[in-house]
Amino acid sequence: MSAIASLGDVRGKRVLVRSDLNVPLNYDTGGAPEITDDGRVRASVPTIKELAEAGARVIVCAHLGRPKGAPEDKFSLAPVVPRLAELLGRPVAFATDTVGESAQQAVADLQDGQVLLLENLRFNPGETAKAEEDRAEFAGALAGLADAYVSDGFGVVHRAQASVYDVAKRLPSAMGGLVKTEVDVLKRLTDNPERPYAVVLGGAKVADKLAVIDNLLGKADRLLIGGGMVFTFLAAQGHEVGKSLLDTDSIEACRGYLARAAETGVEIVLPVDVVCGREFDADTEIVTVPVDQIPADMMGLDIGPESARTYAEKLADARTVFWNGPMGAFEMAPFAAGTKAVAQALAEATAAGALTVVGGGDSAAAVRQLGFADDRFGHISTGGGASLEYLEGKELPGITVFDD
Repeated sequence: MSAIASLGDVRGKRVLVRSDLNVPLNYDTGGAPEITDDGRVRASVPTIKELAEAGARVIVCAHLGRPKGAPEDKFSLAPVVPRLAELLGRPVAFATDTVGESAQQAVADLQDGQVLLLENLRFNPGETAKAEEDRAEFAGALAGLADAYVSDGFGVVHRAQASVYDVAKRLPSAMGGLVKTEVDVLKRLTDNPERPYAVVLGGAKVADKLAVIDNLLGKADRLLIGGGMVFTFLAAQGHEVGKSLLDTDSIEACRGYLARAAETGVEIVLPVDVVCGREFDADTEIVTVPVDQIPADMMGLDIGPESARTYAEKLADARTVFWNGPMGAFEMAPFAAGTKAVAQALAEATAAGALTVVGGGDSAAAVRQLGFADDRFGHISTGGGASLEYLEGKELPGITVFDD
């Protein structure tokens, strides 16, 4: 059911939409900051457009970056306005605060079918306060701007924040199309997924993925590990990893997961070769070596070509694939091949009928930077952290609030 259908007739109603417009910006343009990846803006458009076309007075709220509860120019949402308006095909007004005089006047000026974007929610300390009583005043002011609420920012539903959780309890509320789609896809990953079910995990920190690995060991058929986190697994196998990223506190946990996987028949796939650099730099000296020959004065920055081929083979027959985290420092061309190989393998699996899910964050940025169109994958999530917490088995406050 769409947000509009569950809210009834929204014509003339002020509808507050919590979107995710937390996009990367390039400030080194000599002019206005430029959005370098507009994926989240594009994903937010359908719900906003649907409401506007139904005659709602649409008030969009979102955050950008991590300001400390006060306005900071570099975190203003103003640079998002032109792109949002272009994608909507209609003007977007902008309030220079969130619940203050500018916002109140802009809301009062809205006509049916018009769209307003409020300034960064996180310029207000009440948005991210831990205690519900500390969020109450801001949540009340935000809710006071509207007649109804739509939750459409999946990237924040794992946080009990004022605009995500508290406002939903104060207004007639509905899940937006984006959030509903994300939840439906994640249910397909957790409720009797079609097999073989492969999970690819990368990124820098193994500690960020320990809980999801723990939960997936009982659900996935294969876990393919890459990125900086792989070196803690290699250390758990007894390999020296040179200057590579290493979380010594997680070595024992990784050793335990390897043992559990062997006992339960889950296949954990680790690289057999790595691309090493002397420095974290595209112009550094580079060597490709077996995992048991990493030089003491070098760091692993990508899985090697033999590993990339193996990973592609392990994904070729998969019917369900979830991928979160690049295989290496894909931002630098010498260390992008492993991530590109995984992206290509997912695209081919999609073409063969598999459900493939790119789990947001750096993975989504990587596939786009490497030239893959969004439609080559079954689903590209807008929320990496939320996706992982769902797969960990955690309850997400921005979802459970609709069950209350």
